[in-house]
Amino acid sequence: MMGGSGSKGKGYWPFSGSGGGDEPAKDGQEQSLARVRSIRNTTPFVFTRRSSLYFDEDGDLAHEFYEETVVTKNGRKKAKLKRIHKNLIPQGIIKLDHPCIHVDFPVVICEV
Repeated sequence: MMGGSGSKGKGYWPFSGSGGGDEPAKDGQEQSLARVRSIRNTTPFVFTRRSSLYFDEDGDLAHEFYEETVVTKNGRKKAKLKRIHKNLIPQGIIKLDHPCIHVDFPVVICEV
């Protein structure tokens, strides 16, 4: 799915009245009540996000880790950097300094 941060492709639309495509169809009155309840309980702000940083075995934190290797070719030593993919632990969920607006929030905030 292009623009991978949205949630429409997963069958979940947080700002609509229903919880997703798995629920049976409701009649008009029940559906409008569910929509009002859902909007009241849902905030357009995002307070946390998944970090793109990783910890290595030493406890260092970075986006990528490299290891310097020495390659001998024709009697000459040459240093190369090899990217490390194993033994990395994701940082996890981090709290944002300032809340952001959810990408799927369906309301025009400012019209010029």
